[in-house]
Amino acid sequence: MKLFTHKDPKKPIYNLIYIFVGLTVLMVGYFSYFLIARSGEVINSAYNKRQDILSERIVRGSILSADGEVLAKTVVDKDGKETREYPYDEVFAHVVGRYSKGKTGIEETENIRLLTSNINSFEVMYSDLIGEKSPGDNVVTTLNAKLQQVAYDALGNEKGAVVVLEPSTGKILAMVSKPSYDPNNIDEIWEELTSSEGGKTNSQLVNRATQGLYPPGSTFKVLTALEYVRENPDYVDYDYTCEGKTKYEGMTIHCYNNKAHGEEDLEESFAKSCNTSFATIGKSLDLNGFYSLCEDFLFNRSLPVTMESNKSSFTLQTSGSSVKEVMQTAIGQGNTLVTPLHNAMITAAVANQGVMMKPYVVDHIENANGGIVKTYSPGTAAKPITPAEANIIGSMMRSVVTDGTATKLDNLSVEVAGKTGSADHAENKPAHAWFIGYAPYEDPQIVVSVIVESVGTGSDYAVPIAKKILQAYFE
Repeated sequence: MKLFTHKDPKKPIYNLIYIFVGLTVLMVGYFSYFLIARSGEVINSAYNKRQDILSERIVRGSILSADGEVLAKTVVDKDGKETREYPYDEVFAHVVGRYSKGKTGIEETENIRLLTSNINSFEVMYSDLIGEKSPGDNVVTTLNAKLQQVAYDALGNEKGAVVVLEPSTGKILAMVSKPSYDPNNIDEIWEELTSSEGGKTNSQLVNRATQGLYPPGSTFKVLTALEYVRENPDYVDYDYTCEGKTKYEGMTIHCYNNKAHGEEDLEESFAKSCNTSFATIGKSLDLNGFYSLCEDFLFNRSLPVTMESNKSSFTLQTSGSSVKEVMQTAIGQGNTLVTPLHNAMITAAVANQGVMMKPYVVDHIENANGGIVKTYSPGTAAKPITPAEANIIGSMMRSVVTDGTATKLDNLSVEVAGKTGSADHAENKPAHAWFIGYAPYEDPQIVVSVIVESVGTGSDYAVPIAKKILQAYFE
């Protein structure tokens, strides 16, 4: 005898419904992800044919500074030929970018904005009917043209970078990279810039401010000191006698010029940038905690910026790191690398009571008639330290200016806090010179990060550049 079971004839239909509902949910989810996360990337892609269509109808808009200066514009001659011009030549080359030979900088990130016209729709329709192009929208940046020029001039003929930003918002006020190039002549000089005998040796196309990776030198003592403070509530009782150098298993760490600083507490060690003191501190630190602290400060992570940038790296681990490496890392040597922009962000977190803001360079988009199309607002990147910790580190940074390696800044009209650095990077070559700092000390409005390649100490080469920038901003 066979047993028969009753099958529900509606079940296959239900299964099909479930499959279609599931596919619909997945499709809606993907479109939502695309619109939120990837639409900007795709629409700005050089392979997007929509850009070619728009460029046939729209005259590319201008890029402006926060103080109203034109940084990039399209000039149309009587025959209708369009030429992209950069009135400041080399000064803004890396941050504003270029239009020809591959878009970079703001020309790349805001490409679709510059090729969109938000003037009256009837005006656009009329222009289309008579065969004329409509004016594209303008990008108004956070950059201060006067401050950018001062930073550019202050760096002189040296290789390096300068980043100036507002700690409370993350607005980038100036960004300089040298050596630079003139984007007006990019077609003529391209071969020279990209040849192994010419530009590649100077890396003129690289934005050193965001892509240059350097050993931080003594500027890294900001984080070493912070980790020590976290692990030692009695940090005010720290006591060390500096003899100018210290040895460990055949390795010798020197203070600058082997200067013996004598007996010093933590703040004095920081102000005098005492290498032997901080190398000794490094041996006592919990490496897991130190690693976590650095990752909280966005080491080994992509920075939250739209422009091309490289990750800073911190590799110290509990397993696999020797004591020698720990001591070197604690003074900003070893394998640690940082970009000038990232060093500015670290400084800004201290200045802004522990809150690290996302750096941004575009303030708003406006149409050709000056009407606001879109505005950009500040955003928080991380909160790596508490306000109390920020005050402790800030006090140490202030002592660098009053009693330490940056006393050249102590005669300004505002009180400055900062840290110098001299980063060894190759045998028989001078150190990279660093300075990071902010002002005014009690009410921070500006952060400065300066790197000068292969010149010597931060005190002698980076501090004078920072001084000119601070003077220009406040005086």
